[in-house]
Amino acid sequence: MKTLKVDLELVNKYNVAGPRYTSYPPATKFTDAVTWEQLGAKIEENNRSPRDLSIYFHIPFCETLCWFCGCTTVITLNHDKGKDYIDYLGREVAKMATQLNPARKVVQLHFGGGSPTFLRPDEIRRLGDIIHKHFMFSTDIEASVEVDPRRLTRDHLVALREVGFNRASMGVQDFNPKVQEAIHRIQPRAMTQQAIDWMRELGYGSINLDLIYGLPHQTPETFNETLDTVLVMKPDRLAVFSYAHVPWIKPSQKILEQKVLPTPESKLNVLKLVIERLTTNDQYVYIGMDHFARPNDELAVAQRNKQLQRNFQGYSTRAGSDIYAFGMSGVSQIPDAYWQNEKELPKYQEAVDAGRVPLHKAYLVTAEDKIRREAIMRTMCDLSLDFAAMSQKLGINFEQHFASELALLAPFQADGLVNRTPTGLEVTDAGRLFIRNIAMCFDNTLAPLGERRHSKTI
Repeated sequence: MKTLKVDLELVNKYNVAGPRYTSYPPATKFTDAVTWEQLGAKIEENNRSPRDLSIYFHIPFCETLCWFCGCTTVITLNHDKGKDYIDYLGREVAKMATQLNPARKVVQLHFGGGSPTFLRPDEIRRLGDIIHKHFMFSTDIEASVEVDPRRLTRDHLVALREVGFNRASMGVQDFNPKVQEAIHRIQPRAMTQQAIDWMRELGYGSINLDLIYGLPHQTPETFNETLDTVLVMKPDRLAVFSYAHVPWIKPSQKILEQKVLPTPESKLNVLKLVIERLTTNDQYVYIGMDHFARPNDELAVAQRNKQLQRNFQGYSTRAGSDIYAFGMSGVSQIPDAYWQNEKELPKYQEAVDAGRVPLHKAYLVTAEDKIRREAIMRTMCDLSLDFAAMSQKLGINFEQHFASELALLAPFQADGLVNRTPTGLEVTDAGRLFIRNIAMCFDNTLAPLGERRHSKTI
């Protein structure tokens, strides 16, 4: 792939609210009208097969609040809360494990948060014992954990390796001290480098760094310096997110309104800088949306081989696996249903204490949803659609079924973002940035523009 050039006029044209499509339909369609009895029947049916498993554990705790954060967190200095939380996870896992087919192997494990490294190393080991007691790991498991370098010890990373983790992700956001102070996250370069050095010494096979653009005091010039530092560190993957300012959802973000937020023009110039610089000389492949990976990384290889998937953990290389999530706010996903656990810690604990599944909301997937989900996921992951192959796979005439949706792609074709061929369509390199917009053409659940509860697409 050559260096990608970003056309800011097109960015302004297509920068509208839209789903991220970690599921289809999106999580905004989940409802509390689905009963556990309805959902339980789908789970029972799902466990008649030995399909692979992806298991997720949400550890919500952080010692301090980063003012840009949009995650589901519990802020506390009391680390005993982590010890008690593991007890609840153990009980939730034990209850669900009785419903799971024992022949199913775990091909993916993920700890997210909050910060999983809020747990003490011995607590990580105890959670690992619970997981190994109830689940059987595949020999080539992909096990990824989010860590916070600010409160990380080498023993944390040793404990995680003992559990089976072989990948790690760290939030950096920006290395500029003025930006770090403004967002209430002080993380010197040396601290991040120490964490990376420990990981490489201990055999973590892949390291991801998260960056955010659109934060207070950022300019293209200052962010270019952050990229200088990041490229020296040579992470295997990078996720570069646009800061989503949603104070009506996360009131703490109002604090950032008192800071010097970049202008929309400056923010987009940072985005242009990021894409063009990271793709120069094939340093990284632009997977799409926010994600970059080295050309030999499993993520980039999977995309080239059209084996990439997308789910609630983002882009994934493990096709055909179902997600079972544990802990408050965790989202599970099987072919016929999605469900989310209680999003508040007291409600989650109350449900587990009562011996109930901590169900918050769910969605039962229809036959039409499955057809559209496949069209959206293949577009976002393969960056192309083969109409004949899709017709055979879905049991429909793809071009007839989606005639009106394919017509919606005309502006993208005119702007050089999509190419229509006699047999299908291909997203151009320039179109990768607009992949959410392209996928939205196949979405029949999309609300009118002014009513969408989503972040902007770019």
